[in-house]
Amino acid sequence: MLPDLVTTIIPVYNRSRLVLDAVQSVLDQTYRPIEIILVDDGSTDDTPKVLAELADQHPGVVRVARCENGGPGAARETGRQMATGEFIQYLDSDDRLLPKKFERQVAALRESPEAGVAYCYTRYLKIGETPHPKPWKGSGETVDTMFPKFLNDRWWDTPTPLYRRTVCHAAGPWTNLRLEEDWEYDCRIAALGTKLVHCREYLVEVRDHGGPRLCRGAALDPVRLKMRAQSHQLIFGHAVRAGMNEASPNMQQFSRSLFLLARQCGAAGLAAESKTLFLLAMKACGEVRAARLDFGMYRALTRLTGWRLAGRMSIAIDQLRTKNLSSQ
Repeated sequence: MLPDLVTTIIPVYNRSRLVLDAVQSVLDQTYRPIEIILVDDGSTDDTPKVLAELADQHPGVVRVARCENGGPGAARETGRQMATGEFIQYLDSDDRLLPKKFERQVAALRESPEAGVAYCYTRYLKIGETPHPKPWKGSGETVDTMFPKFLNDRWWDTPTPLYRRTVCHAAGPWTNLRLEEDWEYDCRIAALGTKLVHCREYLVEVRDHGGPRLCRGAALDPVRLKMRAQSHQLIFGHAVRAGMNEASPNMQQFSRSLFLLARQCGAAGLAAESKTLFLLAMKACGEVRAARLDFGMYRALTRLTGWRLAGRMSIAIDQLRTKNLSSQ
């Protein structure tokens, strides 16, 4: 580890134009020293050529690695293994850092040695449009720890936090999940009891656009649901290790999320995942609430029809209710 150095890790897949903006936003930082690790996640366009040119233009600052396409988590892990900085910045290839991000967040961590992560206001915008008028998600709220709220929502985006390297090391490697891998990773960090420090100013831009994004996809896509089932199981374990139980309102809310995902998995033909998530939902809400009517009726339905048909029937009923409410 090199003291004071900030390592920025940027996974890239077929995004040769937007990544130039992302890299430039790091080079424009008022803080030094920095290093940038670009991880080409098996791109099939001109991205490898663009990344090689960036490394040639900025020797000693920009490094490039290439791996087989494994998704953003695996690519970030490749970068993490190469990182030498005291601080770690993860940055998606379509987002941007504002110039004083490292200056402000490193200073905040220096002033708060008990904190493992600094976060900041996040500006959300669609490229070419006016930015959202308020801090995005929960980035405008000041809290001391990630849990319990992180159990229900990843209330910041990938570029928002700056991590101490020691925190990333304690959390361990990124998973190979392609969906919710960032939420699972941050919940692992939350389970460590990591303290936060808040920089109450805009220091990052999250940019939406019309290009391909992993967060987009069909709700009942079995491949996507299987990954979401895996991430939710891991996240539940992180919350339990952090000491959260059924007495927490956040755990009760997470139980409802598990129940919904269980029904979606069933409807998509993922019987094993559906059953596992359903049992976790009952465990998350506690014995008393697990005896309530909706759990009992659904369990009886699965015994009569199987997990797939029960899921499909439940989703159809939910859609009908939503349609009736919207027409009122």
